[in-house]
Amino acid sequence: MKKIILLILVSIFIYGCSSKDEIQVYDGDYLIFGHFYGFCIGENCVEIFKLTNENLYEDSNDNYASKPFNFEVLDNAKFEAVKDLVDAFPTKLLDEKEEIIGCPDCADGGGLYIEYSKNGVVSSWRIDQMKNNVPEYLHPFMDTVNMKIALINK
Repeated sequence: MKKIILLILVSIFIYGCSSKDEIQVYDGDYLIFGHFYGFCIGENCVEIFKLTNENLYEDSNDNYASKPFNFEVLDNAKFEAVKDLVDAFPTKLLDEKEEIIGCPDCADGGGLYIEYSKNGVVSSWRIDQMKNNVPEYLHPFMDTVNMKIALINK
């Protein structure tokens, strides 16, 4: 009987250590930010960027507020100009229950796309650019995001 129990325990141990277990690998912490305008013509209608601790990337797909992204690294001067944006991120945004705040681009006012990754937890939002449609705590962050996009596009 002891041999059977031992055999069962060994089998459970071996099965529990199976290489079939999926290991989640994270890209690290990042902030994706950008704006989108539906009724717009030109390169600046959709601008999406990814900020990490080391680099700033620009999405070359320019899809209207949607994935997949195809990020290409930008020069270090642009990274230096926007690297403090993550400090402006309002942590209160993480408490929002909805991923859509206001009515982004409904009245041709455009929208912001924000995606925040911290310790492997990823959250994203689409935020109306019209401030009267969004909570007041977001206004300074919205201004900063738009200012940083303008700096990048100089």
